[in-house]
Amino acid sequence: MKRALIVVLGLTAVLGVLALPPGLSAQTKAAAYKSPRTSFGQPDLGGTWSNASLTPESRPAAYGDRAIHTPQEVAELEKAMVEEVQRGNAVIAPDRPAPKVGGDGPQAILRPEYNSVAAAGATGAYDRGWLDPGDRVMRVNGQPRTSLLTTPNGRPPARKASAPVTAPARSGGLGGEGGEAPGRGAATAGRGGGGAGNSDDPERRTLSDRCVIFGRNVGPPMQSNGFYNNNYRFVQGPTSIAITSEMIHDTRVVRLNSKHRTDGIRPWFGDSIGKWEGDTLVVETTNFPQAQAYQGSWQNLTVIEKFRRVAPDRLYYQYIIRDPTFWDADWGGEYEFQKLTGEIYEYACHEGNYAMENMLAGARAEERARAGASR
Repeated sequence: MKRALIVVLGLTAVLGVLALPPGLSAQTKAAAYKSPRTSFGQPDLGGTWSNASLTPESRPAAYGDRAIHTPQEVAELEKAMVEEVQRGNAVIAPDRPAPKVGGDGPQAILRPEYNSVAAAGATGAYDRGWLDPGDRVMRVNGQPRTSLLTTPNGRPPARKASAPVTAPARSGGLGGEGGEAPGRGAATAGRGGGGAGNSDDPERRTLSDRCVIFGRNVGPPMQSNGFYNNNYRFVQGPTSIAITSEMIHDTRVVRLNSKHRTDGIRPWFGDSIGKWEGDTLVVETTNFPQAQAYQGSWQNLTVIEKFRRVAPDRLYYQYIIRDPTFWDADWGGEYEFQKLTGEIYEYACHEGNYAMENMLAGARAEERARAGASR
């Protein structure tokens, strides 16, 4: 009996390292897998990884409170993606006329979320061959998930009535999920024209339009954008870990065994400090800039992330959202990165490229056309 009690307590201690806050889903089961070590003794998270998948952050309402897909649903979703790729890669007639408006044409064969972006004339209105959103449902501990969020309904919890009102984040980017509270990366309405006032000057464009950051990918929390370039490189050192996102080659540096800055500066991606708890890297990020608000929260936002290698080709990732001025309790999500076999190449988006000039010039042309029509 004593021996059994010791075993139970031992497992509890191991799982406690990865314990989720109340209300979140069960953690990945303790496994016999032992992470390899770096030359300086840390669990090795290094290399290239991807978080591309068909699973959205928030659960579609049709699944209700069901967190796990049925085998039939998985088969249908993954088969549909294969068929989409085949249709999208079909040969296009060389004498096909140019589309009348941005997004017109091949986008008709794509999923609704692609069409919504294309219809707005937004960046990302590409033929299917340019897209790489992922082709598999996200598995966590082998379970095919209906959402990355692990709240009971797989969606963000309600805010407090007293939560501060925050201006919309201007990080922009791809992969916003329609009908949800705005998170990082939501496609911004009114692009390409002066109607919303965001083409009056470069600073009014989103940060992604300006090639400053794509906040959804680099985070935290780190999330795929639903379109392409959802790849990362982890580089470890004894005192810091760098996580580079392929999207705009953003790099977030996690300082190990350090303290948060107190100078009032809010750097891009916040201020991340980390520590090792066994084989798990625990990262706490604070001091977010307002432009990188998550679900409206930024000033008092804390994001806690946990990384643990659970197989040679899988890296478990959990994120916990904490802001007592916005929500009554912690909440968050989880998924598993998959190992990449290739390398990450430069995504050469840079601030002030010719696309910015073209967007502003297009807005001026629209203004002249409207002025002429009103005469």
